[in-house]
Amino acid sequence: MNEFFASVFTDEKSLSLTNIGSRVSYNECNHRQEEIVEITNVKVLDKLKKLQLNKSSGGEGIPPRVLNELSSAICEPIAEIMRKSLNENLVPEDWKVADVSPIFKKGSKANPGNYRPVSLTSQVGKIMESIIKDDMLKHIKRFNLISESQHGFVSKRSCLTNLLVFLEEVTNYIDKGFPVDVIYLDFQKAFDKVPHKRLMVKVRGMGFSDKICNWIENWLSNRKQRVRLNGCHSEWRMVKSGVPQGSILGPLLFAIFINDLEKDVVNKVLKFADDTKLIGKVSVPEEIDLLRTDLKLLVKWSEDWQMLFNVDKCKVMHFGYNNTEANYEMENLVLESVEEERDLGVMIQNNLKFDKQCLKAANAGNQVLGMIKRSFSFRDKDNILLLYKTLVRPKLEYCIQVWRPHYKKDIDLLENVQKRATRLISELDSLTYEKRLESLGLTTLETRRLRGDLIEVYKIFHGNDNLDSSFFFERSNTICRGHSYKLSKFRSNLDIRKFSFSQRIVNEWNLLTEKVVSSPSLNIFKKQLDLHLRLNRGFI
Repeated sequence: MNEFFASVFTDEKSLSLTNIGSRVSYNECNHRQEEIVEITNVKVLDKLKKLQLNKSSGGEGIPPRVLNELSSAICEPIAEIMRKSLNENLVPEDWKVADVSPIFKKGSKANPGNYRPVSLTSQVGKIMESIIKDDMLKHIKRFNLISESQHGFVSKRSCLTNLLVFLEEVTNYIDKGFPVDVIYLDFQKAFDKVPHKRLMVKVRGMGFSDKICNWIENWLSNRKQRVRLNGCHSEWRMVKSGVPQGSILGPLLFAIFINDLEKDVVNKVLKFADDTKLIGKVSVPEEIDLLRTDLKLLVKWSEDWQMLFNVDKCKVMHFGYNNTEANYEMENLVLESVEEERDLGVMIQNNLKFDKQCLKAANAGNQVLGMIKRSFSFRDKDNILLLYKTLVRPKLEYCIQVWRPHYKKDIDLLENVQKRATRLISELDSLTYEKRLESLGLTTLETRRLRGDLIEVYKIFHGNDNLDSSFFFERSNTICRGHSYKLSKFRSNLDIRKFSFSQRIVNEWNLLTEKVVSSPSLNIFKKQLDLHLRLNRGFI
């Protein structure tokens, strides 16, 4: 395992490092970090108290529970060690070693390439990383340095926001009669291949203070790892590249490294960590050529920064009835054209229907229900309800605002999973489905989907999700009726647009009252919304 994990590391080339580094400098815009990170006893104490007690101990072998319970006594010496580390740009060796746990992804379990290496590092070192990260995030937020295309490892962004933007873009084009091509890009072992010198060029280019940059550079250097499995350890191997998966700083550093991926690209790029999509309208040959040019720019970026694409896993999907289904090449290979692709856990089909996603979700829910039925002989109301809400319902509602079904067959397919779950409770087995829901304090899944849509609209308008509301909605100019967030409704030519998130929710949102839509917080909005639905729609 460790031999394979070490084999993917990047041997960094120094050629042209200065030239490519000049492309990412933000210093000329006065994006210099003025604040100096301050490591206080209070900060360290707060981090120690917030340690998750069920996490594994790191290289120093001290369980988080011990650090947490002794936090008041040890916060001062730990803070002093951290201040000394930052001031002298020296990271303790114990913070640079990692026990790697291989996490299986998919495919053959005999293939080491099907495992993700997750590093278990020092808990004390992670606290230092967390303090550094907090300071870096303040600087990034102040100057808005992370690209709008990035939805991973970014506050108020998620898989859901990524997919909502993606489908809004695609359905809007197709409804207007324009075909769209989407190129799904896959990097080779992205987190393990980040070259450290090139990464530091980008970190320094963002204008962070010299102390932070020097500390991170030392933190990345001379790292080593071994694989721990079933109580056994491999030999130590030096880590020549990459950001540790499982560290606190790693995800942010990766987001910084890939931040300028779409520089000079004309068409839309969407990223979630290393998962990247290139989206382009292709109604005329010139637009196809432009998309091909953009793809070449992305390939050129990957070569310059030594973050190569796995061409065999890069795909293209053609949307729209009049799509010419053009070919796209990477490294002289024509990309495979697919009719469906799993995108951030959701099955996307080129006809933009979600019947396969509904079937996938229902099967996953039924599998868990089968496990519950086999494992629990005593199935009382409280236990089954807890198991259902925790293990089953999330599988039926993952990113549901993206793929909410509108065909009765798909709605019934999902609802039958909840029906089966309520029938597991022996004391309610003789009741009708509606009575079982009432007894359990549940509502139908379709009602929950409507509620979820309305909550997402509120989050977009009030900044709980960092999305531009004008990209999805247009505020109505009619002020004599309705509330202050009333939306305009537009005609859709196709069902895929009519039933998309931004279109299907307009009428329901406009029926809400001013008191509901103007709620000062998300939790208050949810309470007001539940009350409104109960009074006006008869929902449970």
